[in-house]
Amino acid sequence: MVSEVRRTAVRTARDGGDGPHRIAVLALPGVPPFELGIPSRVFGSALDDEGRALYEVTVCTADGGPVLSDAGFAVQPAAGAAALAEADTVIVPPTHAMPELGRGGPLPPEVMAAIAGIRPGARLVSICSGSYVLAAAGLLDGRPATTHWNLTPEFRRAYPRVKVDEEVLFVDDGDVLTSAGVAAGVDLCLHMIRKDHGAAAANRAARMCVVPPWRDGGQAQYIDRPIPDPTVAGTTDTRAWALEHLGEPLSVARLAGHAKMSLRSFSRRFRDEVGMTPVQWLTAQRLELARQLLETTDLSVDLVAHRSGFGTANSLRAHMRSTFGVSPAHYRRSFSARADVDA
Repeated sequence: MVSEVRRTAVRTARDGGDGPHRIAVLALPGVPPFELGIPSRVFGSALDDEGRALYEVTVCTADGGPVLSDAGFAVQPAAGAAALAEADTVIVPPTHAMPELGRGGPLPPEVMAAIAGIRPGARLVSICSGSYVLAAAGLLDGRPATTHWNLTPEFRRAYPRVKVDEEVLFVDDGDVLTSAGVAAGVDLCLHMIRKDHGAAAANRAARMCVVPPWRDGGQAQYIDRPIPDPTVAGTTDTRAWALEHLGEPLSVARLAGHAKMSLRSFSRRFRDEVGMTPVQWLTAQRLELARQLLETTDLSVDLVAHRSGFGTANSLRAHMRSTFGVSPAHYRRSFSARADVDA
């Protein structure tokens, strides 16, 4: 269960507290430069309506000294472990210089000491195989988490107490969040901005980074599989079409008809490409549209349900409670500036 201390910390990220939300990125030896740069780039692009920075990102190391990246050049940090004790959120990118973690081995003492200094209530985040660091510190025990799909068998053997899910792009477990490989770190950072400050801020950051604010499907679509017959049609065009018609009745048969496939072939092909069934994908897209409408408009719940394809407010409420654990009205109060709207 998420502690009340951590819940307060996560709320502070949205409320703003006294100035920008402080993020510390822990650079370890063998860090890949791309993953290391994701938090600074994405959170650095998050601005409020007046153009003020919503986050302050500091790259630090366990001892304050430089570390060698896996690209062969040194990373000079701005701070040492003290930054972890002051951070509201701590992000751990991967390390390619600690192979012992793949066998469930211990963290180096200086790294363990630095992590032990993270203040109570800070939000903890890993990008790609940074999950190994959190797992080795015991911070993922009993929790749902993810990592790069190719590392999942090894990760499960090394950390059997972690509930790892290789199908998703990221896992949000409240005060601890983990992402899949490389670009999924971008997805997770944008998700955190959205969670902290709403869809508008996340969309602005995504535009500045020239990336989509939301990617459908999970990392299952990237898992190495036999190459399909190139003569077999895909479902990409049909998914794009469906996103423009979410408010309409969209049966799997209708989608298959649009794709000019049999129902069986379409369902199989869709799952191979997206990693979920057409019905699961449609529900996820409709929930995403409903969240955007609740955050950015003053439409009634009935109209939100209609425009997002759920038909009735009761159907939307049931889906939101099942997926997010809250009603549409509660979600709007939490994530929309229009908190006084009668929903």
